[in-house]
Amino acid sequence: MTTGSGGPEYGKGWAMARAIWTGYINFGLVSVPVGLYSATEEHELDFHQFQQGTSDRIRYKRVNERTGREVDYDKIVKGHDVGGGEYVIVEQEELADIAPGKSRSLEIATFVDLDEIDPIHFQKSYYLAPSDSENASSYALLRDALAKTNRAGIASFVMRSKEYLATIRADGKVLVLETMFFADEIRDPAKEVGSLPAKSSAGKQLSMAVDLIEAMSGAWRPTEYKDSYTERVKKLVETKRKGQEVVFTEEEPEATPRTDLVSALRASVEAARARRAGTAKKATTKKSTKKTAAAKTTTKKTAAKKTTTKKAAAKKAPAKKATAKKTAAKKTTQKTAKKKAA
Repeated sequence: MTTGSGGPEYGKGWAMARAIWTGYINFGLVSVPVGLYSATEEHELDFHQFQQGTSDRIRYKRVNERTGREVDYDKIVKGHDVGGGEYVIVEQEELADIAPGKSRSLEIATFVDLDEIDPIHFQKSYYLAPSDSENASSYALLRDALAKTNRAGIASFVMRSKEYLATIRADGKVLVLETMFFADEIRDPAKEVGSLPAKSSAGKQLSMAVDLIEAMSGAWRPTEYKDSYTERVKKLVETKRKGQEVVFTEEEPEATPRTDLVSALRASVEAARARRAGTAKKATTKKSTKKTAAAKTTTKKTAAKKTTTKKAAAKKAPAKKATAKKTAAKKTTQKTAKKKAA
């Protein structure tokens, strides 16, 4: 899907990608027909599986465990384990029939401040676009109202036999839908990671840690961050393709001992401030270079202008002298004529 700085714009003559879900955004008594499109993609390398030491591919088949025969996908149904080796078989049509409305509706229950949502709830991003030009104005109205209020609509909908909680927010010209985890799907950190450290009481260390964070702080520029691991994997594959030796030189990090923490923090703060100062100096140098270049250009233009003026003046001067000579000659002729007449 083609996007601009703010995402897709309806009706500009570009080819839209195929929507992975279509339905309606419902809020109050208003319904807006929309299509759902993937907003992200991953650039990891694909690997097939082989038996080690051979070029034999490993493939998976859907096999009936009783007969050992392969089963076609369209003949497979779902079954839920209810315990004791018993399963309840559910057909795909039955799953669709129990939520006919939700499978076509993004029902907004409430609008909340975007800043109140903990990012841990966010799952995956999608673009929402108007399904037709007739209802594009309704889409734009909701988008602009969300942007003006800094609110997000909290909605739910069914896609691929699963109900999703979602936020709908404005991002430039497009509405973005974020699928979310329900509250009971987010694990309790105490149960997952065990005991956690109490509040830090080290005054000096905390102060230096804050200084380090401040020294390393900057604007969020997502384009500055690259997937370096995938690049390394590509390089590994290319190196092995050429039959060259693969050498790893990077060492794994080690934990900083408590006795070295203060010195490590101090050195880190100094290094971060030096980097920031160097970056600022480069930026200032670039600005000065641009100003100098602009000043030189202006000076050259001014000098050229003066030269042109002088040339024009030089050309005009002989013309005036020539005119003066002609006038003097004319007067002399008139005097001679008068003498003859007398």
